Amino acid sequence: MFRRLSGLLAASILTLVVATFSVPKICAQISQSSSTPSVEMAELPDAPSSIGFQQQGAPPASTPVEPTASPQTAPAGPQQTKRILGIMPNFSAVSADTKLPPQSVKQKFTIAGKNSFDYSSFVIAAIQSGVSMASNSYPEFHQGAAGYGRYYYHTLLDTADSNFMVAGLWPVVFRQDNRFYTLGHGNAGKRTLYAMTRVLITRTDHGNKAFNASEIIGTGAAAGLSTLYYPDTYGTWTKVGQRWLTACIIDSVNYTLKEFWPDINHKFFHTK
Repeated sequence: MFRRLSGLLAASILTLVVATFSVPKICAQISQSSSTPSVEMAELPDAPSSIGFQQQGAPPASTPVEPTASPQTAPAGPQQTKRILGIMPNFSAVSADTKLPPQSVKQKFTIAGKNSFDYSSFVIAAIQSGVSMASNSYPEFHQGAAGYGRYYYHTLLDTADSNFMVAGLWPVVFRQDNRFYTLGHGNAGKRTLYAMTRVLITRTDHGNKAFNASEIIGTGAAAGLSTLYYPDTYGTWTKVGQRWLTACIIDSVNYTLKEFWPDINHKFFHTK
């Protein structure tokens, strides 16, 4: 029990220390986002809307005006889709060469919520639970229907913890963009390296490169929080650290899959 509490305490201290200095910033951003019109998530990132520009000195209404085409922000190459293979959530992926405005606080938490509670998330959790039970990852959960149920709800909790820490809370605290921007250019090695290192490098709300504190601190906090609902034997410093590292590796692999998904989708499923 002491080990379990120690793992939770470490994550809690980390969270409280950073949050203590960041709560005023969060409140200010929430206030700002509530007074500023936000871009609807339905427009991001798979089909960014065209950005129109208001023309100055428009002629009177009686004078006919020739319609002009609005500049397009969507690239011409293969596009990201909201789900990979119709199952895996992909709401944070941005197609290559797409430029988007900064996110509001609401948009960051909306992505976290979609990644956690979209129907596809429950399907993925069901598959992961079956694999974990087949490999007897947690012997304390046992087998059978009851054992599968334990694996399933633990997987759902792990997913929600990680999403709201990595894509919700900490991007707001550190003012970082929680979206994955597809590189889409260069050879496979360059693109793979780019995608895998996004767990360490991200963009700020102003579009600058920065250390991905949201990912590193977020996955660590989620790993510490999981000691609340896992058996005591999985609440040690070692076990929490293993879950922390595993989460970062999984996210790195996910980024790599998202980087090449538009190409795979276009080549094998003939979808633009």
